[in-house]
Amino acid sequence: MIRLADLARLAAEHAEDLAALDRPIAPLEVAGRSFDTDARPAVMGVVNLSRDSTYRESVVTSYDSALRRARVLVAQGADFVDLGAESSNATSARVDAAEQAARLTPLIRELAAEGVLVSIESYEPAAVRAGLEAGARIVNLTGSAHDAAMFDLAAAHGAAVVLCHVLGPHARALDPAADGSSAPDPLADPLADPLADPLADPLAGMLDGFARRIDDARARGVTALTVDPGAGFGFSLGDQRARVRHQARMLVQSFRLRSLGVPVCHSVPHSFELFEEQFRTAEGFFTVLAHLGGTGVYRTHEVPHVVAVLGALDALSVD
Repeated sequence: MIRLADLARLAAEHAEDLAALDRPIAPLEVAGRSFDTDARPAVMGVVNLSRDSTYRESVVTSYDSALRRARVLVAQGADFVDLGAESSNATSARVDAAEQAARLTPLIRELAAEGVLVSIESYEPAAVRAGLEAGARIVNLTGSAHDAAMFDLAAAHGAAVVLCHVLGPHARALDPAADGSSAPDPLADPLADPLADPLADPLAGMLDGFARRIDDARARGVTALTVDPGAGFGFSLGDQRARVRHQARMLVQSFRLRSLGVPVCHSVPHSFELFEEQFRTAEGFFTVLAHLGGTGVYRTHEVPHVVAVLGALDALSVD
């Protein structure tokens, strides 16, 4: 259970980091538009062109249905539309860069022509290049094996980059022993039992890894960045409830990443194991935890629900 006493203890333990909630974060600049995510969080809606994606409600099976879903997401309040052609689940079918580009570029071209800010989710440089040339202006970088090439591509096209934390070269090859951004295996930290404390430290090591990658990206000309701690990826802690608790810790403790000076982005969890047939309401619940942590960008399958929750939190805020 997450209680007020737990939150108070967390605030006391990380008082210096908590002060970052009162420090402004650089606006996210995308295609000439400025998003002050402290004033109003940005919402990224998801369109999955992979039939293997586990969130079935976001899966589209044709160009027309993809275009329709993207337009609906924008009408529902999405600031960005994130397009991906390969599931991040390790057991799902692989989609090579050429096929990703073939699926995504016609859709990106059409949406960009309509003024939609499109994000391409991939860890393949060739697919990202094709997406940027078609008009995508955000790279949702779900890997770290090709950072230099990805940063150069983003800089050349004036695109923003979502830096995702992954254990391994990309989200399909999660391997705590091959730490792609220097964060430890969650089960190897001082918390012996991941079920023991819902607010134990999930972020050890991430700050240094993100700081290095941010410096590298800026040195290569990328000016707009956000960091994603990777709460939505398919890592396993051996127990699904342990996984959800680990995700909840990351959401609540997002404020610790704000010292990097860029917005924090979360792929909001949906937790079938807890919410069962009510899973479509789960992302709204986790949005509350992310909001407490000062999250700036919410990547979600349930745009209208998350938009409504963020609106309610804003309406109830006390200055």
